[in-house]
Amino acid sequence: MSIEQRMHHVNASDARSFVEDVLIGNKVPKHNAIIVAKCLVEADLRGVDTHGMNRIPSYMARVREGVLDATASPTIRQITPAVAQVDGHNGFGFLAASTGMSAAIDMAKIIGIGLVSVKHSNHFGMSAWVVQQALDAGMMSLVFTNSSPALPVWGGKSKLMGVSPIACGAPAGDKGRAFIMDMAPSVAARGKIYKALRRGEKIPSDWALDKDGRRTDDPAKALEGVMLPMGGPKGSAIAIMMDVFSGVLSGSAFAGHVTNPYDPSRPADVGHFLIAIKPDLFMSVEDFKERMDYLYHRVIGSDKMAGIERIYFPGEIEDLNKDKRLKTGIPLVGAEVEALNKEAARVGAAPIRTSTPADKSRL
Repeated sequence: MSIEQRMHHVNASDARSFVEDVLIGNKVPKHNAIIVAKCLVEADLRGVDTHGMNRIPSYMARVREGVLDATASPTIRQITPAVAQVDGHNGFGFLAASTGMSAAIDMAKIIGIGLVSVKHSNHFGMSAWVVQQALDAGMMSLVFTNSSPALPVWGGKSKLMGVSPIACGAPAGDKGRAFIMDMAPSVAARGKIYKALRRGEKIPSDWALDKDGRRTDDPAKALEGVMLPMGGPKGSAIAIMMDVFSGVLSGSAFAGHVTNPYDPSRPADVGHFLIAIKPDLFMSVEDFKERMDYLYHRVIGSDKMAGIERIYFPGEIEDLNKDKRLKTGIPLVGAEVEALNKEAARVGAAPIRTSTPADKSRL
């Protein structure tokens, strides 16, 4: 194994401190840097490495080019007692989404439901962290966003829709697990192709087409072409739905005009759509959680198909990943560590602390 591909591990607290230092070095206010770092590292802990610390180089490139405002903080405008809109002011999407979900939660506590539209935002990483924010407040949630074009509409061949994730969640009791769904309308998330490219790996041939419309296992050729929607026209329709609720409704970019987060040429103008719902609107919260626990056990205890050892509830695998990585650390290959340390060196921050499998003393 080459030095670039050798695996290193990073303690979660060290990872958060490192990301905060790099962000602060790029003029992100400390309280904002703490939020962004927490969200990125949460993705790494849950095994969603495509949306974790490795996004820092592309985010910082956009900051340096002036197309992402590192100093911006979102503002909020109340529309009705149950509806608000957040303006991200071209700052980090994590900040806009966090502000939006906090507002939705506050409205839901009083009225039962809170709806927030977010405009002029940026990529906010893994949607599950927004869902978790609602879960931590005891709320159900729906989380939509749009994104840059990567997917053809069904029957087309050019990039038009984003691989925009649809996410939702519901709390559970002590005998089950919270429901967390976070999925893209493509066969695979585009971030997985960037990850494969960084690590020098192939991708499955059913993920994407190259620029000539042929299936490919080469991530570089896939990024020149298009992602494939899951379920054909069904995945295409979900991608369009994300654009309707996140882009059209909010007043942000839509219909293929959101800028790729890896493109430092112009602002992204991403839109989000967030809803928080009190789970005790129609029954006590205790009854709701008891019913969720029952659902959990019915799902994981259902009869298994041949070759399957265990059935998982949505979000459960990621929860188990987090449990493991809190103990063993977040895995990064050498090339990823080098890219992160290059960003740290630009602003005079300390390099990220790592250990190899032979040295776990810091974990």
